[in-house]
Amino acid sequence: MAITDIDSCATELLACEEERRDRGPITEEWSGLDQASAYAVQDEVLRRKVAAGQRVIGVKLGLTSRAKQQRMNVHAPLTGWLTDAMVLQAGVPVPQDQLIHPRAEPEIVFVLGADLVGPGVTAATAMAAVDMVYAGVEIIDSRYRDFRFTLPDVIADNASSAKFILGGVGRRPEELDLMMEACLLEVNGAIVDSATGGAVQGHPAEALALAANDLASRGLRLEAGWIVLTGGMTDAVFTTPGTNVGAHFTSLGSIAVRG
Repeated sequence: MAITDIDSCATELLACEEERRDRGPITEEWSGLDQASAYAVQDEVLRRKVAAGQRVIGVKLGLTSRAKQQRMNVHAPLTGWLTDAMVLQAGVPVPQDQLIHPRAEPEIVFVLGADLVGPGVTAATAMAAVDMVYAGVEIIDSRYRDFRFTLPDVIADNASSAKFILGGVGRRPEELDLMMEACLLEVNGAIVDSATGGAVQGHPAEALALAANDLASRGLRLEAGWIVLTGGMTDAVFTTPGTNVGAHFTSLGSIAVRG
């Protein structure tokens, strides 16, 4: 199928997800895929998923840490959507039969107690809207071969969304020093990476503000009760069958992921 517009791009990305099929970057085929049209593709994919019965439960940020930007050679953050179909309960293995090449990355997660409406949202006003803070592990799964893409490609692909696990320890934001909240990433018993919340845009609240202001530019808002994944603190690690991944946080507990 030739990809020449928003509709055909959304159709192709949904087909790749449903068929567990990867492909080359869409920008190599459709030169008109810029950031604005990529977000339109993202929104069209969401519209079709909601029409099929999924429910919007929040947003995710991608490429908010320098480690992830350097790894993916894309040097700007982006936002994507979360639906209830993306929730993976703690202890449930990564659904390999649904995914292409899943990877896991640890994140700081906000649950909002109030709407957050841009533009002009600052880190301070963003944190005032947060009800609870959790640890999280996102399972990302790009529809692009070898995770090779440009910024418009990954925006259209909903920031490589797949699944996420929410930790069991919730804390009020005033109880935490989120810039210094540390995470150790473990694979099969060995620590492979570490970071603090400061790796995420300098402070996870900056990522939350970025999400609110980005949505405002599209006439949208963050809503009370929504979950916000603030972006991977470390580089992501593959979750192949038999791989055990652990994310151990200073104050937010630990999350175990089975490949």
